[in-house]
Amino acid sequence: MTEAAELPPVPEQAREVFGDRYADAVRYAELLAEAGVQRGLIGPREVPRLWERHLLNCAVLSEVVPEGVTVCDVGSGAGLPGIPLALVREDLKITLLEPLLRRTNFLTEVVELLGLDHVTVVRGRAEEVMGKLPPVHVVTARAVAPLDRLATWGIPLLRPYGEMLALKGDTAEEELKSAATALSKLGAVETSILHVGEGVVDPMSTVVRVEVGESPGGVRFAAKRAKAARTGRARRRR
Repeated sequence: MTEAAELPPVPEQAREVFGDRYADAVRYAELLAEAGVQRGLIGPREVPRLWERHLLNCAVLSEVVPEGVTVCDVGSGAGLPGIPLALVREDLKITLLEPLLRRTNFLTEVVELLGLDHVTVVRGRAEEVMGKLPPVHVVTARAVAPLDRLATWGIPLLRPYGEMLALKGDTAEEELKSAATALSKLGAVETSILHVGEGVVDPMSTVVRVEVGESPGGVRFAAKRAKAARTGRARRRR
């Protein structure tokens, strides 16, 4: 018996959430249950709850992502939340950023198989690609790291006045309080906790939103970003 046999029936909400991309969402769930488990990207115990805990939980993030923006999904892993978000929002230009080769190989295969032309897979760590990738409007992340550490990686990738949207669990409020000082140093000007997915997932998905001002990452990262940009220009002139 394959792991795919453990997949539960597709929830009715999935048809509404994924719309024209419903069949692609089902295929993605199958890929996670098969290759995702075989390659160690998700645990086999997650297969029975792939829809509610993973695909739908991530897809509803679309409720708070502005229209037509650029997005970087930091530490994308098996593509969560980046791929569900891409399936429901073809208006977005999404980069899936992941340092591990076996994960980027899987992501590339999924993107090609599902025809996600608005998605790019990049192998690397956030701190390595700053200045090499164009700054984005929105950074997303899920289950990557505690908020203070995640912010250190994600916020410097933002454009001025961009925002980081981190899917969190019951610890969201506690993490936000603990990270307050670090977020301020990184240029955050406003934070909030949002609940999305009413009528789709129960409990609703919890999102920590961190909005930045004109200097994402603060003074330290402004200098690092400028240095990376100068290096990039010098390489292009050669």
